[in-house]
Amino acid sequence: MPPADPSADRRWLEAAARLAARGVPLSRPNPSVGAIVVRGGMVVGRGWTRIGGRPHAEAVALEQAGELARGATLYVTLEPCAHTSPRGRACADLVATSGLARVVVGCLDPDPRTAGQGLPRIEEAGIAVDLLRNRACEASLAGYLSVRRLGRPHVTLKLALSQDGALARPPGESQWLTGEIARAHVHAMRSRMDAILVGGGTLRADNPRLDVRLAGIEDRSPERWLLTHGEPPAGWKSIASPNEISAILPAQYLMVEGGAQTARAFLAAGLVDRLLLYRAPITIPGDVPRLPELTAPILAGSAAWQHIDSRPLGSDTLDVYEAIPCSPE
Repeated sequence: MPPADPSADRRWLEAAARLAARGVPLSRPNPSVGAIVVRGGMVVGRGWTRIGGRPHAEAVALEQAGELARGATLYVTLEPCAHTSPRGRACADLVATSGLARVVVGCLDPDPRTAGQGLPRIEEAGIAVDLLRNRACEASLAGYLSVRRLGRPHVTLKLALSQDGALARPPGESQWLTGEIARAHVHAMRSRMDAILVGGGTLRADNPRLDVRLAGIEDRSPERWLLTHGEPPAGWKSIASPNEISAILPAQYLMVEGGAQTARAFLAAGLVDRLLLYRAPITIPGDVPRLPELTAPILAGSAAWQHIDSRPLGSDTLDVYEAIPCSPE
């Protein structure tokens, strides 16, 4: 086997992470994992976690590779599971008997049934194992890692904003701030969520459907949740405060939509992991709901948020931010 190439390892792990995106969120309650079998620089097998969590990514990739797996390298985003299940064989055991020469893993599994046990089992079979903590792999597992480490879903706050932080046009004008391309992108993001939450004000004012209206993936519409102290309407579920989002489990991915009050409630509670801000190229004067603290100049000087992506969507712009973890004192 040729010596390891760190840059090639990173690229293959990143490719596996992109593959894992195909299983989000349909793999729930399991994480969506990506796996790629590489032999002589060529992909001979690939897989991602399928609907309902089975089969696992490693099983799919190894079955596709067949005999070509012997002497090859498996790149997998998460440590192969080490626990037995009536639904299938432990992936660590499957990998250990595969004839692979090497396994490269992008993230340890925090599940106590596997944590740190999958890799030694593979090594005991004479297969070289490298754990290369990879940012792309961890990002692809954000929902699962949040549930395991924090006991809650990964939370994305999605808002449409004007350049000066307004969330709506004046009464009597169009309800839309952004154009069709940006709104289609929102639907694509919804399709990757287990649940969407809005506040009571948004429900009363807009009666939102919160579904996915893109051809071919309409069946990926998430659950609808409401932030309220009262009873939710038929077809909705509710929590009384942001701190109750553990009730949304086993959901791994929650998107918060709605107005300024709900957004501020989640931000104040420190429960927002990612911001999706769809910025319209307009300013809106007057007395309308607004969040000036989320304008681009303010966030640029923030120590709490890291700007990780920006892309044009028609005449609008999507800015994506990730929360910067607080350093321990």
